[in-house]
Amino acid sequence: MDALFAPLAGLVGASVDQVKLIFCLLVAFPLGSLYIRIPSSNPNARHLFSIAVALFFFIPVLDIPGAFVQLLADMLFTYTMARYNTSPSMPWVVFWVVMGHLTANHVIRAVYNLSYETIEVTGPQMVLVMKLTTFAWNVRDGREKPEDLDKWQLARRVVDYPSLTAFLGYALYFPGVLVGPYLDFSEYNDLVTDALFKGVQVAPGHRRLPSGRKRVAYRRLIKGLVCLGLFVVLGGTYNFSATLEPWFINMSFWQRLVLFQICGFFERCKYYAIWTLTEGASIVTGFGFTGFNEKGKSTWHGAANIRIRRVELAENFKVLLDNWNIKTNIWLKECVYKRVTPKGQKAGFKSGIITSATSAFWHGVRSGYYLTFLLGAFITPLGRLMRTNVRPLLLPAPGAPPSLAKRVYDVSGRLASQVLVNYAAAPFMLLTVSASVHCWNQVAWYGHVLVGGGLVFFYAGGARYCKRLQAKRGSAQAATGTTTPVQAYAVPAALEKVFPPHA
Repeated sequence: MDALFAPLAGLVGASVDQVKLIFCLLVAFPLGSLYIRIPSSNPNARHLFSIAVALFFFIPVLDIPGAFVQLLADMLFTYTMARYNTSPSMPWVVFWVVMGHLTANHVIRAVYNLSYETIEVTGPQMVLVMKLTTFAWNVRDGREKPEDLDKWQLARRVVDYPSLTAFLGYALYFPGVLVGPYLDFSEYNDLVTDALFKGVQVAPGHRRLPSGRKRVAYRRLIKGLVCLGLFVVLGGTYNFSATLEPWFINMSFWQRLVLFQICGFFERCKYYAIWTLTEGASIVTGFGFTGFNEKGKSTWHGAANIRIRRVELAENFKVLLDNWNIKTNIWLKECVYKRVTPKGQKAGFKSGIITSATSAFWHGVRSGYYLTFLLGAFITPLGRLMRTNVRPLLLPAPGAPPSLAKRVYDVSGRLASQVLVNYAAAPFMLLTVSASVHCWNQVAWYGHVLVGGGLVFFYAGGARYCKRLQAKRGSAQAATGTTTPVQAYAVPAALEKVFPPHA
């Protein structure tokens, strides 16, 4: 089918593979409307519909039948292993086999130096690894005593083993089969049987579907297309690869610094586009329903993998990460972080290291990925130190408006989050150590200066100094019965004219 997509690819300046991927994401919307019309009383028909659409995507459209065969092998292995292996180690066997297979394909991709524009097995396989490992743990939880499980495990455990058709329908759920969103089997089963909409009131003779589904889904479609348009029109020029070009190097430092932030935004636009489009297509099928808001309108947050506004306006790095690649964060927490922590013990440094290593290998084997994750491992504790030591000094008295210092702190947190995520993400897109070092050199290593300087400050006595200030403030509160005015820690009064404290 390449001949159908080649003219459009030439028109927009994208690869044929990219155009075919976007076609699959867009055609999932009308296919989702057909899917939801299949009666929930016939779940096998819904399973087979997902399987058929996935086959359509992989074979005639994307023309990667070999990739589909590899994915099918992982599915059949997991289904058989989870069914017949009743030992406690079963989920880890599944994990090592499917992760090992993914890593081998990542190595092949790196050896052949395939760009992100080339669609092959690793993209869909990354999503499938999350599904299969989660399914294995859900089955294991279904064999445990309920009192030994936490809330998430209890809600998602698999007690009645599914048929092969149901399992394949889950693994090949078509809106997310290529790039996500990932979902666990209980969520998929609730979708197929309409149990997700239990309690929704509808008129007699109508399908049990909350109103507003299409409105929300097609808003996601429009948002995704806007992000895609920004990436197509401007992302070709404003991306991290530009930092390697002579025209970028010949700019002044401040021009490079500003342009570097712009490049970071347009690099993110492609993720915003594909994740928002797949979220919308999932909502069309009914997935993602999370109840009703205070105005009685249906809400659909369950399929979200990205919250764009919260990423772009995050007040700190933790908030930014919590709203980026949401489904992967859930998988890492529930299927790695909590599982490597011995029962009855609190997760510690070892659990964090194992989880970070899993995330790195899951993403790939390019050296740039590891530079990103390594730097991120230092940014996170720096943010924690800021919130623990500095933020309490700037909090206003109960009922009082935020002081100028607190507003400056909040704005600084948002600015720092953006400049640091752009700096840390550059190697992830540039892929190699040499390109990453060259890029960081063009922006004077500002990320390392900010992070390294902050950590040195706190560990060299800054944390103790902040604690003393907090203790002094607490003593003043105890003596007067009030909260010490934050203005004592504010910026010079001359700036109050620019930033009125009660604005």
